[in-house]
Amino acid sequence: MRDPFIAGILSFLIPGVGQIYNGRVIVGIIWLLLTGVSWIGSAGTLGWVVHFIAAWCAYSYAKDNPVR
Repeated sequence: MRDPFIAGILSFLIPGVGQIYNGRVIVGIIWLLLTGVSWIGSAGTLGWVVHFIAAWCAYSYAKDNPVR
């Protein structure tokens, strides 16, 4: 069973790790790269937004698909 709270926290700490926890490795790598580019490209402003979206996506996917 996937735990949405764990997926969200993992992805909040390191973007993409929550998606990898959910079994979506390619999506996790994409989130990791996208968040890194957002942090560097916008000097942090857009990085926070993408960071929260990555955590929310990991949480919502685990909530909608609880069985591995």
